[in-house]
Amino acid sequence: MADMLPDDYPARIVALREQLGLTQAELADQVGVAFATVNRWENARTRPSRKHWEELLRLEEQGVNGAAAETEAAAPDLLIEQSSLDFAARPAAVRAVIEGERLAAGYTASPAFATEIARVEPLPHQRIAVYERMLKAPRLRFLLADDPGAGKTIMTGLYVREMLARRLLRRVLVVPPAGLVGNWRREMSDLFALDFQIVSGDHMRRGNPFAGPGSDLVIGSVDTLNGPRALEWLRDPETAPYDLVVFDEAHKLT
Repeated sequence: MADMLPDDYPARIVALREQLGLTQAELADQVGVAFATVNRWENARTRPSRKHWEELLRLEEQGVNGAAAETEAAAPDLLIEQSSLDFAARPAAVRAVIEGERLAAGYTASPAFATEIARVEPLPHQRIAVYERMLKAPRLRFLLADDPGAGKTIMTGLYVREMLARRLLRRVLVVPPAGLVGNWRREMSDLFALDFQIVSGDHMRRGNPFAGPGSDLVIGSVDTLNGPRALEWLRDPETAPYDLVVFDEAHKLT
């Protein structure tokens, strides 16, 4: 290369990069510029500054052996594999994956992440119960004894959604009276996007409803789970323990 920038500088830069066995990103690191800058140089969209042209001259003089020796001296035990980028994926699919990763880590940036993704605005007493009491307990043993209509189901949904987001629990069993089973499933689905499965006596007769796919989030009435078949399935070796069990209308359990 000459000291003055030649007219064929794009081809000269490409030839230098190929001579050194470098990718555009690797050459950019050597020169101290961004990958996009090298790409624009090679496509004659921009021209290297005097400083960068002198750095390219230095690399040319150094040659293949010199560049390899310098790389080995800087990191003798480091093996770098240049992965190829594939831009053929569907944008909607890429966006969905990125959004999923963002939401999966959302709780690290927001201490009340469940309130941001739930379809309900918690009242002050509900926030206090969940975020200042329940979530701070190392092992939850909590009795929600508010008046009827105070939103105990919402507090439970917030707690479950928050704990799932934080990956602190996976399996949840809700045990309400028979007349409230549908209400629990509907509110968990509509307000918190939690897909609970209802377990009935028919499920008990067909197999173990507490093991396998769809058994992590389960709702079963007190009457259904009070039978010997349910207890047998819950004790089955294939049934993983539930991380959280919620009893609604707990005063009726005695």
